[in-house]
Amino acid sequence: MRKASDRLWSLIEPAVEGLGYELVGIEHLPQGRHSVLRIYIDHENGILVEDCVSVSHQVSGLLDVEDPVKGNYSLEVSSPGTDRPLFNLKQFLRFTGEQVQLKLNSPINGRRKLTGIIKQVDGDTVVIDMDAQEYRLGLDDIDAARLVPVFD
Repeated sequence: MRKASDRLWSLIEPAVEGLGYELVGIEHLPQGRHSVLRIYIDHENGILVEDCVSVSHQVSGLLDVEDPVKGNYSLEVSSPGTDRPLFNLKQFLRFTGEQVQLKLNSPINGRRKLTGIIKQVDGDTVVIDMDAQEYRLGLDDIDAARLVPVFD
């Protein structure tokens, strides 16, 4: 999965939770000499721009002091949105029964992209049902995962 290091999680999670938000995930996306550090936050009442600004200020100061990301980077703080990214097994378990789009690290049956229903989490494996076929995937098999939004 496209996720940040354990060190970034251990630095950022207490700061985000201290402000009363849930840390959904962290992506570190290197792009040449400049990279993007994207933090997804959530709250039971939703996320407003002001929430993102508050977390950005808090985390930015922390990152300036600790300097865990080498080189130049842009810090982005965002809500997970309707196409919520999934970063860990706990999140896959939480959204069991929901449709998810996956981008795989290596092709399975010639496919790198799958869209299916999260059937279950079995130990450290995510079971996806796509076209009446089960795919058993470890987190290391998955490059990116996002819920498919449902609009009523």
